Amino acid sequence: MESSPNNMASTLEDTKNQPVVWPKRAVVTAGMPYGNKALHFGHIGGVFIPADTFARFLRDRIGKDNVRFISGTDCFGSPIDEGYRKLVEAGEFEGSIADYVQSNHDAQKATLDAYEIDLSIFEGSGIGHCGEVHQLVTNDVLERLHKSGYLKRTSTLQFFDTVAGTFLNGRQVVGRCPVQGCKSEHAYADECDLGHQYAPEDLINPVSSVSGTVPEMRPVENWYFDLPAFSGYLKEHVKILEADSEIRPIVSQTIKEFLVPPVIFVKNEAYEAYVEVADNLPKHIYREAEAGKQSFEIEFETIEDRDEARAVLTAAGIRFRTGKALVPFRITGNIEWGVKAPTLEGVEGLTVWCWPESLWAPVSFTIAANDALGLPRGSWRDFWCSDEASVYQFIGQDNLYFYGVAQPALFKALDPTDPLKEPLHQTRLVANHHVLFGNKKASSSGNVKPPSADELLNYYTAEQLRAHFLALGLDQKSVGFKPKPFEADEAKRTDPRVADPVLKEGNLLTNVFNRLARSCFYEAQKNFEGYMPLGAVSSEVVAHAQKSMREYERIMHKVELHSIMSLMDEFIRWSNKYWADNIRVAEQSEDAEGRRQVLLDSFYLLRVVTLLMHPVVPRGCEKICSYLDFSEEDFFSWNFDFESMDELCSTSEQDDGKHRVRDLPPRFDFFEKHPSQFK
Repeated sequence: MESSPNNMASTLEDTKNQPVVWPKRAVVTAGMPYGNKALHFGHIGGVFIPADTFARFLRDRIGKDNVRFISGTDCFGSPIDEGYRKLVEAGEFEGSIADYVQSNHDAQKATLDAYEIDLSIFEGSGIGHCGEVHQLVTNDVLERLHKSGYLKRTSTLQFFDTVAGTFLNGRQVVGRCPVQGCKSEHAYADECDLGHQYAPEDLINPVSSVSGTVPEMRPVENWYFDLPAFSGYLKEHVKILEADSEIRPIVSQTIKEFLVPPVIFVKNEAYEAYVEVADNLPKHIYREAEAGKQSFEIEFETIEDRDEARAVLTAAGIRFRTGKALVPFRITGNIEWGVKAPTLEGVEGLTVWCWPESLWAPVSFTIAANDALGLPRGSWRDFWCSDEASVYQFIGQDNLYFYGVAQPALFKALDPTDPLKEPLHQTRLVANHHVLFGNKKASSSGNVKPPSADELLNYYTAEQLRAHFLALGLDQKSVGFKPKPFEADEAKRTDPRVADPVLKEGNLLTNVFNRLARSCFYEAQKNFEGYMPLGAVSSEVVAHAQKSMREYERIMHKVELHSIMSLMDEFIRWSNKYWADNIRVAEQSEDAEGRRQVLLDSFYLLRVVTLLMHPVVPRGCEKICSYLDFSEEDFFSWNFDFESMDELCSTSEQDDGKHRVRDLPPRFDFFEKHPSQFK
């Protein structure tokens, strides 16, 4: 249906009278869950629901064909290798590692479907057409990096289990994180569970999870990306991020932590031992410990100098920790299960480490999604390279090193030498904090086991959970998720007087939003022969609705989804109150024309509320659209003036002043409670 040339899609001005401008095309990513387990509620609530909500909004705002919502199972990596090994050894799984990954992928897809996550594609880095494309893209990326001189072949030390007679992958070695200030006891070969990176030989107290013995270090050859060469570029990049008020501060703050000179921290009690070897160290700056600190600092000019110093300090028996800095980013490994690395300089048989290949996997997935649509293979550049497109990557804050430090440098290194080819644009990172379980980080090894994403659906509807997770405000801070059915205190869990915090937003749906929708339909059936009246909407109503739309769009542009929920709470309640107050007046005064105007106004409010809530709770909103008897393509489009309902209707309906809506059954709910909530 055509809208007027002055429609709201041209631009909506925010409350500061600045235009909100959207890209013509967009990619939204939701990370890649490892293929070693089902999805937990942090995956769903912290990444997938926010990403899905934003992607759905963009589809409504700029057109479904212009948006790709991308994710897939991360099929490779040491967590998968280790998970598979343990299950096979315990006799709990039969089949190949590919079978193991496929079974977990299928479970993940089922969970996403249950939560109404509407992805353009969800396959995997080693599954289906995505896997085939991903291998081709990986070959191209590594060959281009090598040709540009940014891939360095390096002999490094890797853990070897002398009892098991095998090299160990990253997750088969556990120790203490060596990064200064980190207290993680769950550190693996070269990264801890908090995302810190370090050289394997720096891991403190390493133990092989295969044999339980202390592994030794043996040399292996691998390819590394020269990340330190991009220090200058990253410093300029972070300045751009800091100047953008819509980029969450945690993004630039985390990146800056790595843009510092290489530093080694040594305990104060080892000062005399340091003095004895100081002249043997590369050029450095000594800084005494700050007040209250237990370590002094030794700062070096380059990573190479720091690594040389590490050898000197180790030989002298001086224990130390390293600080965050830009270090060469490992690209390949020698485990069999992984994306194959191309043969370079005669080095063959390597596989690509899961983290680097997961950074360009969304490009692979976009290509595969476009292939499925029958689009030209080069059409992916319209989404990743065009100035008219943007890529929004929803991630957890603990992955900011990879997406905020390594990825920008890799993308910059891939700038083509051919001027006819466009470079990859840098992406916009939407980093969320952790969803806690209660007041603690969720842990499957704790005394109180957190529920899985699937378990939650035994107590809540997907729409109740979608609304609640968005309202938590994970863009601001880590927030506790406190579902009453999983309350550890039995007295609170069983006391009907104790409210379930998860249902706060759900009650807005099942009570207030339902009431507004039902009131409109039942009034139309009772007094207007099943027709929605058409005509001019009251100026007060139009003004309030359009103000809410402008504010909604301004907030959505900043991806502050908890503020979206606050705004919609106010708007839905205002709309429902407008109906209740004004229909009462019309009934008391027996004002037939007043009754018609109230219904006309309220159907208009219902339309705007439903449009704005569609990304949050799509199923119920699409039911409303169906009973209003409009096409979803028109109803959920922003390409209208939003001054009346007439613009959705045919000329003949406008002439008649009415539009037929479907009859609503008695006691009908557009938004339902979970059956368990009626007990």
